[in-house]
Amino acid sequence: MSETNANILDERVKKESALARMLKRPELGALGGFILVFLFFLLTADSSMFTLAGTLNWLQPAAQIGILAIGASLLMIGGEFDLSLGSMVAFAGLVFALLVVNTGLPLIIAIPLTLLVAGAIGMINGQIVIRTGLPSFIVTLAFLYALRGLSLVLVKWITGGTTQMRGVREAVEGDFLAPIFSGDVFGGLFLWLAERGWIATFANGTPKATGIPVEIIWFVVITLLATYVLVRTPFGNWIFAAGGDANAAANSGVPVKLVKTVLFIITAICAAFVAITTVMDAGTADSSRGLLKEFEAIIAAVIGGCLLTGGYGSAVGAFIGSLIFGMVLIGLTYTGFDQDWYKVFVGGILLVAVLFNNYVRKRATGER
Repeated sequence: MSETNANILDERVKKESALARMLKRPELGALGGFILVFLFFLLTADSSMFTLAGTLNWLQPAAQIGILAIGASLLMIGGEFDLSLGSMVAFAGLVFALLVVNTGLPLIIAIPLTLLVAGAIGMINGQIVIRTGLPSFIVTLAFLYALRGLSLVLVKWITGGTTQMRGVREAVEGDFLAPIFSGDVFGGLFLWLAERGWIATFANGTPKATGIPVEIIWFVVITLLATYVLVRTPFGNWIFAAGGDANAAANSGVPVKLVKTVLFIITAICAAFVAITTVMDAGTADSSRGLLKEFEAIIAAVIGGCLLTGGYGSAVGAFIGSLIFGMVLIGLTYTGFDQDWYKVFVGGILLVAVLFNNYVRKRATGER
């Protein structure tokens, strides 16, 4: 064997270092950003922010953004966008309220029907993008306005002029599925811990944290499920292939059109899921709910390492990016900073995360 061939063989069998593998992970920038934000609030915020009750306080909005971000991240890895996410939250919430309040359907029927309506709209989004070749940015931007407008028109028509549908809490009260989609879980455990003095309590002995908001549990479960799909299933490989090079993937036998359609459906269902939980928690459906959440979800996915060009990213990164959102959103209330600085913080974190992710990816892959 010649020396040249031996060198080529050595390059092929050379093991990649643990550091190089770590640098290629899309979550790295998000993790660094989370640590910096955590340290910032650790130094500037009231200590109650990081008590059990305080932590659950900022984890709940993080979970709501995060469920949207998981769907957005899968779609972005597949090479597409969905800007109608926030409007879908309002529209699906209205559909859900209509089913449980006006028609009196139980949750076991109303929830699947709501998810079905959202999935159908997601499929329409995907089919328009695929069949026309129009950018998903444009198609879903149109649906952003259309769904928001429909939500406003329908809720005013149904309620006689108001922008909210009330009576949801009363309609679902006593339904056996209600505790799975609203309120807190593990309340008995928290009470037991409080009785033994292991968690903070009020003067009357009741725990300051009464349980874990159910959205947080769903957030973790959905993240784990999405991560499993991405890293352990053929469909996950298809998602990366479709987003990386759709033509090459199609030529290799990947059903690119089907993959992208399914991703649009999943993203819409994630939005409907958030709509259901928020409507049940608030007890009302509101035509303005979910406003600008599409951008927050996409930003969380980008902070988590998803590339705007597709083919790269992770659900875990979106998970961490959402934690940053929740921490900044609620954390500012524990400091002396004006709440209006929230968007400034998010913008700065987004820019730093994108620059950092881009730098690390190029160093790890040898790009110039």
